[in-house]
Amino acid sequence: MKLEVRGLSKAYGPGRAAVVSLSHVFPEGRISALLGPSGSGKSTTLWMIAGLTDPDAGAVLLDGRDVTNVPAEKRDIGMVFQSYALFPHLTVLQNVAFGLRTRGVGKAERAARAREVLETVRMGGFESRPVDGLSGGEQQRVALARALAFRPRILLLDEPLSALDAHTRATVRGELRDLLHELELPAIIVTHDFEDAAVLADRVGVLIAGKLLQVATPSELVAAPADAFVATFTGANVLEGTATLESDGLTHVVLDVGGSAWTTDHASGRVALAVHPWEVSLARETSPDSAVNHIHAPIASIVRLGNRARVRIGPLTAEITTGSIERLDLKEGEPVFATFKATATRVLAGAE
Repeated sequence: MKLEVRGLSKAYGPGRAAVVSLSHVFPEGRISALLGPSGSGKSTTLWMIAGLTDPDAGAVLLDGRDVTNVPAEKRDIGMVFQSYALFPHLTVLQNVAFGLRTRGVGKAERAARAREVLETVRMGGFESRPVDGLSGGEQQRVALARALAFRPRILLLDEPLSALDAHTRATVRGELRDLLHELELPAIIVTHDFEDAAVLADRVGVLIAGKLLQVATPSELVAAPADAFVATFTGANVLEGTATLESDGLTHVVLDVGGSAWTTDHASGRVALAVHPWEVSLARETSPDSAVNHIHAPIASIVRLGNRARVRIGPLTAEITTGSIERLDLKEGEPVFATFKATATRVLAGAE
């Protein structure tokens, strides 16, 4: 199914624009993600596509047909809600079959389809279980089965992992990715988490204030963010500085935090540089030179994440192995050099 939105706009009152003239063609047969912070308009966009919210302007087209005024139940679109919206007084099977009953599907066919999709999402044998006794990951799969039961042509998922704890989230993320690929069903996922988007989606659209800033593959967003907002949302450190063109034709960028970098093909003036945490190295001693940016500051925090750790030094976050913490004898409050090569930086749009 080819899905296109043209000039979609929605406001919830004066000065409360949620989506502003949003236009995009979602790739057929692919998994897309809408990524952005709370209030960026991503869920509102999804609900307008589903037919659950009426746009103030614009159109939703499915295979070239304008369905803006078509009721949600007649759009052949499946929806998995953020809260899963399961009925606690019904069994797993009854929850999955509920949407089919509202569509007039007979009792025997409802039960057969419900069992079929429960097997598809690896929940066979759970039919008679009450949903309030299921884990978060199991509830998510039941919600997915309910959306699949009426055989939609496209699937929408609104923050499908946000209700899960960190450990369950990582497990379910992988399961959901595998299921979506097995189903070969086009999908749009709304999330505020770049890691979720990077794992689940083929292409990611970044939204802010109801506007689409950039659409690219996850790796392209990391390698070439359109601006400082996109870079920050992919987890990069963003540093501002002043650029001056030198006689050798290189642009010399002096960072506000100290140090310098050499880049090319950039005008003079205020600029922003992005560097990812895994490109930042820590050392007890260093010899600063023009090829390496550096700051020397106390460690603000050390957060261990399995065999990796995130270390905050001034405006920079570094991601290193936990073994490096012991090797360098790093402690919070003690000064350390944080360095990164000029070649690791991405020059972003000019800073204000």
